[in-house]
Amino acid sequence: MPFSLRKQITCALLLAYILIGHGAVFAQEARLTNITVSNTRDDLLLYLNLEGAFSDKLKKAILSGVPATFFFLTKLNSVRNMWVDRGIADIAVTHTIKYDNLKKEFIVRRSWRNNEPEITKSFREAQKWMTEVNSLKIIPLGQLAKGQQYQLRTKAEVSKQTLPFYLHYVLFFVSLWDIETDWYTVDFIY
Repeated sequence: MPFSLRKQITCALLLAYILIGHGAVFAQEARLTNITVSNTRDDLLLYLNLEGAFSDKLKKAILSGVPATFFFLTKLNSVRNMWVDRGIADIAVTHTIKYDNLKKEFIVRRSWRNNEPEITKSFREAQKWMTEVNSLKIIPLGQLAKGQQYQLRTKAEVSKQTLPFYLHYVLFFVSLWDIETDWYTVDFIY
Protein backbone atom coordinates (compact mmCIF):
# COMPACT_ATOMS: atom_id res chain seq x y z
CA MET A 1 0.00 0.00 0.00
CA PRO A 2 1.54 3.33 -0.99
CA PHE A 3 2.38 5.69 1.86
CA SER A 4 0.01 8.47 0.71
CA LEU A 5 -2.98 6.07 0.54
CA ARG A 6 -2.18 4.74 4.01
CA LYS A 7 -1.92 8.33 5.27
CA GLN A 8 -5.29 9.24 3.70
CA ILE A 9 -6.99 6.20 5.27
CA THR A 10 -5.47 6.99 8.66
CA CYS A 11 -6.59 10.63 8.44
CA ALA A 12 -10.11 9.57 7.38
CA LEU A 13 -10.37 7.08 10.26
CA LEU A 14 -9.06 9.64 12.74
CA LEU A 15 -11.54 12.24 11.49
CA ALA A 16 -14.41 9.73 11.72
CA TYR A 17 -13.33 8.78 15.25
CA ILE A 18 -13.25 12.44 16.32
CA LEU A 19 -16.65 13.22 14.79
CA ILE A 20 -18.33 10.08 16.16
CA GLY A 21 -16.67 10.41 19.56
CA HIS A 22 -17.56 14.12 19.75
CA GLY A 23 -21.23 13.32 19.09
CA ALA A 24 -21.28 10.54 21.68
CA VAL A 25 -19.80 12.80 24.35
CA PHE A 26 -22.41 15.51 23.82
CA ALA A 27 -25.39 13.29 23.00
CA GLN A 28 -28.29 13.80 25.36
CA GLU A 29 -29.96 10.65 26.54
CA ALA A 30 -33.50 10.79 27.82
CA ARG A 31 -34.28 8.23 30.51
CA LEU A 32 -36.98 7.40 33.00
CA THR A 33 -36.00 7.51 36.67
CA ASN A 34 -37.63 6.98 40.07
CA ILE A 35 -40.09 4.47 38.61
CA THR A 36 -42.29 3.26 41.45
CA VAL A 37 -45.35 1.03 41.40
CA SER A 38 -47.52 1.54 44.46
CA ASN A 39 -51.14 1.30 45.43
CA THR A 40 -53.91 2.94 47.38
CA ARG A 41 -56.71 0.97 48.96
CA ASP A 42 -58.42 0.82 45.55
CA ASP A 43 -55.94 1.39 42.70
CA LEU A 44 -52.51 0.43 41.36
CA LEU A 45 -50.45 3.63 40.89
CA LEU A 46 -47.38 4.61 38.88
CA TYR A 47 -44.83 7.31 39.71
CA LEU A 48 -41.92 8.28 37.44
CA ASN A 49 -39.67 11.09 36.24
CA LEU A 50 -38.24 11.80 32.80
CA GLU A 51 -34.69 13.15 32.73
CA GLY A 52 -32.73 14.55 29.78
CA ALA A 53 -35.78 15.41 27.67
CA PHE A 54 -35.22 19.15 27.36
CA SER A 55 -32.46 19.53 24.78
CA ASP A 56 -31.27 23.00 23.83
CA LYS A 57 -33.18 22.75 20.53
CA LEU A 58 -36.38 21.84 22.34
CA LYS A 59 -35.98 24.66 24.87
CA LYS A 60 -35.42 27.22 22.10
CA ALA A 61 -38.43 25.94 20.16
CA ILE A 62 -40.69 26.13 23.23
CA LEU A 63 -39.48 29.62 24.15
CA SER A 64 -40.30 30.74 20.62
CA GLY A 65 -43.90 29.57 21.06
CA VAL A 66 -43.79 26.09 19.48
CA PRO A 67 -45.83 23.63 21.57
CA ALA A 68 -44.27 20.31 22.58
CA THR A 69 -45.95 17.09 23.65
CA PHE A 70 -44.50 14.28 25.75
CA PHE A 71 -46.08 10.83 25.58
CA PHE A 72 -45.80 8.35 28.44
CA LEU A 73 -46.76 4.81 27.41
CA THR A 74 -47.48 2.13 30.02
CA LYS A 75 -48.42 -1.52 29.61
CA LEU A 76 -49.40 -3.90 32.39
CA ASN A 77 -49.22 -7.64 31.71
CA SER A 78 -50.08 -10.70 33.74
CA VAL A 79 -47.04 -12.98 33.55
CA ARG A 80 -47.98 -16.56 32.74
CA ASN A 81 -45.47 -19.42 32.71
CA MET A 82 -45.46 -21.50 29.54
CA TRP A 83 -48.00 -19.15 27.93
CA VAL A 84 -47.93 -15.75 26.32
CA ASP A 85 -48.35 -12.95 28.86
CA ARG A 86 -51.85 -11.50 29.02
CA GLY A 87 -52.23 -7.74 28.53
CA ILE A 88 -54.31 -6.12 31.26
CA ALA A 89 -53.83 -2.37 30.77
CA ASP A 90 -52.43 -0.20 28.01
CA ILE A 91 -52.27 3.50 28.92
CA ALA A 92 -51.03 6.51 26.96
CA VAL A 93 -50.61 9.78 28.83
CA THR A 94 -49.76 13.13 27.22
CA HIS A 95 -48.19 16.27 28.62
CA THR A 96 -48.26 19.41 26.45
CA ILE A 97 -46.38 22.66 27.02
CA LYS A 98 -46.97 25.98 25.27
CA TYR A 99 -45.30 29.31 25.96
CA ASP A 100 -47.42 32.44 25.67
CA ASN A 101 -45.00 35.16 24.52
CA LEU A 102 -47.42 37.98 25.30
CA LYS A 103 -48.18 36.98 28.88
CA LYS A 104 -44.69 35.49 29.45
CA GLU A 105 -46.16 32.32 30.95
CA PHE A 106 -46.07 28.60 30.32
CA ILE A 107 -49.24 26.54 30.00
CA VAL A 108 -48.93 22.83 30.76
CA ARG A 109 -51.74 20.34 30.20
CA ARG A 110 -51.57 16.75 31.43
CA SER A 111 -54.13 14.25 30.17
CA TRP A 112 -54.21 12.25 33.41
CA ARG A 113 -55.17 15.45 35.21
CA ASN A 114 -58.19 16.10 32.95
CA ASN A 115 -56.11 18.39 30.68
CA GLU A 116 -56.70 21.27 33.10
CA PRO A 117 -54.24 24.07 32.27
CA GLU A 118 -51.52 24.62 34.84
CA ILE A 119 -49.93 28.04 34.40
CA THR A 120 -46.56 29.31 35.62
CA LYS A 121 -44.07 32.01 34.73
CA SER A 122 -41.19 29.70 35.67
CA PHE A 123 -39.75 27.58 32.86
CA ARG A 124 -38.11 25.35 35.46
CA GLU A 125 -41.46 24.63 37.12
CA ALA A 126 -43.11 23.97 33.73
CA GLN A 127 -40.31 21.52 32.88
CA LYS A 128 -40.87 19.76 36.21
CA TRP A 129 -44.59 19.40 35.46
CA MET A 130 -43.78 18.06 31.99
CA THR A 131 -41.36 15.41 33.22
CA GLU A 132 -43.13 13.89 36.20
CA VAL A 133 -46.02 11.50 36.56
CA ASN A 134 -47.41 11.18 40.08
CA SER A 135 -50.18 8.83 41.19
CA LEU A 136 -51.19 7.71 37.70
CA LYS A 137 -54.01 5.17 38.13
CA ILE A 138 -53.14 2.04 36.17
CA ILE A 139 -55.91 -0.35 37.16
CA PRO A 140 -58.32 -1.00 40.05
CA LEU A 141 -56.83 -3.54 42.48
CA GLY A 142 -60.02 -5.61 42.23
CA GLN A 143 -58.91 -6.63 38.72
CA LEU A 144 -55.62 -8.13 39.99
CA ALA A 145 -55.29 -11.65 41.40
CA LYS A 146 -53.51 -12.11 44.75
CA GLY A 147 -50.20 -13.96 44.41
CA GLN A 148 -50.06 -13.40 40.63
CA GLN A 149 -46.88 -12.09 38.97
CA TYR A 150 -47.26 -8.90 36.90
CA GLN A 151 -44.99 -6.88 34.67
CA LEU A 152 -45.34 -3.15 34.10
CA ARG A 153 -43.48 -1.66 31.10
CA THR A 154 -43.20 2.06 30.48
CA LYS A 155 -41.44 4.48 28.13
CA ALA A 156 -41.57 8.14 27.11
CA GLU A 157 -41.44 9.91 23.75
CA VAL A 158 -41.30 13.55 22.75
CA SER A 159 -43.53 14.22 19.76
CA LYS A 160 -41.87 14.95 16.49
CA GLN A 161 -42.87 18.51 15.65
CA THR A 162 -44.63 18.92 12.35
CA LEU A 163 -44.03 22.17 10.56
CA PRO A 164 -46.69 24.03 8.58
CA PHE A 165 -47.00 22.64 5.06
CA TYR A 166 -45.26 25.54 3.27
CA LEU A 167 -42.24 25.36 5.61
CA HIS A 168 -41.54 21.71 4.72
CA TYR A 169 -40.11 22.93 1.39
CA VAL A 170 -37.91 25.59 2.95
CA LEU A 171 -36.83 23.72 6.09
CA PHE A 172 -36.92 20.12 4.88
CA PHE A 173 -33.61 19.38 6.62
CA VAL A 174 -34.72 20.60 10.07
CA SER A 175 -35.62 18.15 12.79
CA LEU A 176 -36.58 20.09 15.91
CA TRP A 177 -36.32 17.10 18.21
CA ASP A 178 -36.50 13.35 18.33
CA ILE A 179 -36.32 12.01 21.88
CA GLU A 180 -37.42 8.58 23.03
CA THR A 181 -36.49 6.46 26.03
CA ASP A 182 -36.03 2.72 26.17
CA TRP A 183 -38.74 0.54 27.67
CA TYR A 184 -38.34 0.18 31.43
CA THR A 185 -39.73 -2.88 33.20
CA VAL A 186 -40.94 -3.40 36.76
CA ASP A 187 -41.84 -6.94 37.83
CA PHE A 188 -43.96 -7.44 40.93
CA ILE A 189 -46.26 -9.89 42.66
CA TYR A 190 -49.58 -8.59 43.95
